[in-house]
Amino acid sequence: MSLLQPTEPIEIMKQKAALRALECVRPGMKLGLGTGSTARYFVDGLGQKCADGLEVVCVPTSEATRAQAAELGIAMAELGALGRLDLTVDGADEMTRDLHLLKGGGGALLREKIVAASSDAMIVIADDTKLKDHLGAFALPVEVNKFAHDATAAALHGVFAQFGLSGAIALRGGETPFETDGGHFIYDCAWEN
Repeated sequence: MSLLQPTEPIEIMKQKAALRALECVRPGMKLGLGTGSTARYFVDGLGQKCADGLEVVCVPTSEATRAQAAELGIAMAELGALGRLDLTVDGADEMTRDLHLLKGGGGALLREKIVAASSDAMIVIADDTKLKDHLGAFALPVEVNKFAHDATAAALHGVFAQFGLSGAIALRGGETPFETDGGHFIYDCAWEN
């Protein structure tokens, strides 16, 4: 088993960030495994370390990450069985220098937030294209229950209007809505003030 070998500059940056985060992993840790293109490099590197004898137990934030970790032989458990996690490593869609983040563009946002909130520490790994002066270039993803999701979208308009924001809310996937691993829909909210 070998690490992915990226050739594109952005992919190389993602892998370097992931490998740097791997330096913080210690034997016996309980880890949250993020979702997305950068987190994938972390999981790949962790799989290599586990193959070399590192013992950790992990909680994946998506079915895609679960499948990757299983393929690499990484030990996994349900969050409820582990209690607090030592560390979660995940990517970001946008971030500012003062560590404001936008996450969830890949559709695993609720699980990512639950796992991160259950962790004593979190490392966010990203390439420099994710660094912005302010958030907002990427639409804000909001995960909602399928039941009356259109009413929730209308309520979102109302909440943002209270703050003087206007913009568009789009159901991800349109007429064939994208469904998260948890069975929810995502609305992408693009707001302007």
